[in-house]
Amino acid sequence: MTQSQSELIQAHPIGDRLSAFRDSFCSNREWNPDAFNQIEVLTNKPDEEIWDQVYYAVTESTPPPRPIASSNKQTPSSRNMGGIVNSSEYRKETDDLLKDDLGNMYVDIPDFHETILGGIQGLEETSEDIFQKCCEGPDPLFRQGWTGWPPSAEENAVASWFTDLTQQIAQWAQDYRPTPLRRLVAEPNKPLQGSTAKRKLDVGIVSHPDVITHWSQILIPGELKKNPNQDNPKLAWCDIGRYVREVLRKQDTRRFVLAFTLCGPLMRVWEFDRSGPIASTRFDINQDGLRFVSTILRFLWANEEELGFDPPIIRSDGQQYIEIQRNGVSERIVIDGVARRTPCIVGRATTCWKAHPEGEPSTTLVIKDSWQYPERNEEGELFCEVTEKDVCHVARYYYHETIHLQDGTVDDVQSGIRKGLNITKASIHRLQRPDLAQGSDTLSVSQSSITGQKRTSSQSGAAIPPGKRSRSGSPIKRDVSTPSNRVHRRIILRDYGEPIYAARSRVALLAALEACIQGHESLYKASFLHRDISINNLMITKDEHSPLHPAFLIDLDLAIAKGREESSGARGKTGTRAFMAIGILLGEQHSFMHDLESFFWVLLWICIHYNGPGKDIGKTWFEKWNYEDDRSLASSKKGEIVDEADFMETAEKNFTAYYQSLVPILPTDLDLGFVQY
Repeated sequence: MTQSQSELIQAHPIGDRLSAFRDSFCSNREWNPDAFNQIEVLTNKPDEEIWDQVYYAVTESTPPPRPIASSNKQTPSSRNMGGIVNSSEYRKETDDLLKDDLGNMYVDIPDFHETILGGIQGLEETSEDIFQKCCEGPDPLFRQGWTGWPPSAEENAVASWFTDLTQQIAQWAQDYRPTPLRRLVAEPNKPLQGSTAKRKLDVGIVSHPDVITHWSQILIPGELKKNPNQDNPKLAWCDIGRYVREVLRKQDTRRFVLAFTLCGPLMRVWEFDRSGPIASTRFDINQDGLRFVSTILRFLWANEEELGFDPPIIRSDGQQYIEIQRNGVSERIVIDGVARRTPCIVGRATTCWKAHPEGEPSTTLVIKDSWQYPERNEEGELFCEVTEKDVCHVARYYYHETIHLQDGTVDDVQSGIRKGLNITKASIHRLQRPDLAQGSDTLSVSQSSITGQKRTSSQSGAAIPPGKRSRSGSPIKRDVSTPSNRVHRRIILRDYGEPIYAARSRVALLAALEACIQGHESLYKASFLHRDISINNLMITKDEHSPLHPAFLIDLDLAIAKGREESSGARGKTGTRAFMAIGILLGEQHSFMHDLESFFWVLLWICIHYNGPGKDIGKTWFEKWNYEDDRSLASSKKGEIVDEADFMETAEKNFTAYYQSLVPILPTDLDLGFVQY
């Protein structure tokens, strides 16, 4: 027994409370109190000996550890931009995470232009006519290359030339069909509004304004580089990915984004969707002027669906709404505004809107859109089942569907967006950093036999030595040439709330946390494990008449049935890293106790990052948890809690003034045992 444990026991003597404990423990259980007579022999023993016996009993009764899950049971961990919280998002911190987010970049795809940029009636003929106009006259725009092309290829000069040429093409295009009022605008030195950190854009095609001020205006972003050698993953490709992320972040009905890079005279066209980026072969605009004209004309003529906007979301008279068939009856659901938009490119890319049935403004609903792996169970079906089982403190089901496009096809990446484009002949470039041990392109195979009597990291009150912890074997590489697919799904829930960090008081915060833990337990008793406890999935409700008051859980996308023997089929699991249990970061199979540990990290994070209801204080030392790899983050978390005295010092130093009064509560959580290492 350690000295600190002895001091704690002396400060809290048992006295004559063993009998009271026996009576209290058995009062609400169908157990015979006589069974506790076995402890009577300890009545006159020193407190240290009694607690030694308690520790021995608990240790002996604890089951062996869960090994690291084999590849057919556990979804591998992966990282993306959607998993960062309370971050300043400076480039030096986000660039590596952006590379992990983008993953495999498929470039030099044959038939890209014909498949992705084709399909517009009259495009080919009009392009030929307009290119011919460019070649005519005493001072043609094109003569063995574009005559106005800046020989230096300096970015500002190219931007000016590009803007003028695009305007001329748009003017000619009006003679063939009504052309949307779009233009190319170049303001490379002006940061655009809407980013967490300052972000600039070289050029972009916008819908009619002469000046671009906000990322919400950008239809097609572009990146200019002087040197053709900059057409590579580390430079132009990563830069255009950074711009696309901002466009997707600020345009809540955007499904995908078309983009382009121009490095010297070498152009590529890109398409970024929820499965990742794909790109055309590069071509020299001074050698293939017709293709250049056709590309620009495609950008100018594309309708909203072809630009990536969500066709089922209808805009009329300043309103946005969707129409659904529910229980055989047509309903119109009016969208009131965005509640949440995950700032990532690849992944589920969850978007939530506050909404109401038409004519019933007092009935609040939540529409949730996400892009799920087709192998996963539908989240809407899970919510339906959970609601039917009357699970408490979990958002209630209203409706769900798989989105279809206007031609009736399912809105997925492979068919709905990429139109069946064959990318197996593409060149594949991996942006993910090589130092990451885990990722969406690897699976770890657990050792065939793992023995030992220690508990897992989320159960034990003592550290597991490195040699004793369950470990995975050598990684098995996936076939990275196999592209992933994602399906666009929508669910509607009956309950609207605000994230738990907006709780109106400290007491309200703790009450909300308690309600969400009760919801997690109720969900578990209904045979489901949540697996994604995070600051944005614990919601508070101000409606005191709601059966979910004061708080409830949302997001069952990563939930699984208890006792599942096979993996979900998904290629990667993304979560909010700051709240992941240490054992999960180290590869243990997800358990109920890991979720309980995540509740602890949520509370800790709020106390450090908020100085009042919803008052984010900005960047802190703990922001690095968003960007560390799995093993480093696990070590960082263990370092914070391994010693209670050190933890108390950390809490007193880092908790905001508003939450200083909760410092004594956190050691109580530590005493529960699910975050001791």
